[in-house]
Amino acid sequence: MMAATTTTPAFLTLQDRVAIVTGSSCGIGKAIAINLASLGAKLVINYTSNKEQAELVAKEITSGCVDGIPRAVVVQADVSEPVHVKLLFDEAERVFGSQVHVFVNSASIADSKYHTIANTSVEDFDHIFSVNLPRNILMLQRGRKPGKTRRWGRIIWLSSSLEGLLKPKIATYTASKAAVETMTKILAKELEGTGITANCVAPGPTATHMFLTGTSEELIKRVIEECPHGRLGETKDVAPLVGFLASDASEWINGRLLVLMVALSRVWLVQYFEICILYINATIIPVI
Repeated sequence: MMAATTTTPAFLTLQDRVAIVTGSSCGIGKAIAINLASLGAKLVINYTSNKEQAELVAKEITSGCVDGIPRAVVVQADVSEPVHVKLLFDEAERVFGSQVHVFVNSASIADSKYHTIANTSVEDFDHIFSVNLPRNILMLQRGRKPGKTRRWGRIIWLSSSLEGLLKPKIATYTASKAAVETMTKILAKELEGTGITANCVAPGPTATHMFLTGTSEELIKRVIEECPHGRLGETKDVAPLVGFLASDASEWINGRLLVLMVALSRVWLVQYFEICILYINATIIPVI
């Protein structure tokens, strides 16, 4: 069912390319995985604890396939552990007989206790950074194995619009996302000549478990009222952009941060986020 359709433009197709999406058992990661599969990619569905949910995602991808070729594999891995990240690539190559072409890091955690910087424990700090900024260098090592030539690849990190908002009591999460964005921009330059691009997508307020947990009904209502579309962002709003960045069509976009946020009033932004003018009246940061 999930092979690229005849209506998919050739420059967007990912037919038979192999993609890993971390944290893809639910939320934005799930939507990204399903979208990549609809473009023809073979998927590694990664989860940490919810195997049942991950298997449902894989089932949705593989249902209706008539050629008997596996289109998705479920792999349990904690992306904060290098040996687990290696497992993701090993399983992709074992099941699909191919190098990984697309790596999307969607797995992310935040400090649910909302500690101030002074009250953040070293353990919490290290854990958040180890998940949100995993050892993706392994992808580059796998892509440069002796005897293997890589001339195409896509690395896509998910960041957060909070990185530009400097909101108190979520400093560690915000800092980890700022590190992701910095690494992306430098990595894109270091990958010169490999055919691999690195980009970063920063969703705005999106109706996921992470956003809704601890967010007051009043705030959610205010976000919706200020949004021209009259709703929160949804996972389906993020997935197509990641699909585009994973395709041939995105070749000229490299080392960029793309912010997904519909136009909100300046008054609301100043009152709640103390946000800079850059995000006002824009749906995406220009990529020129």
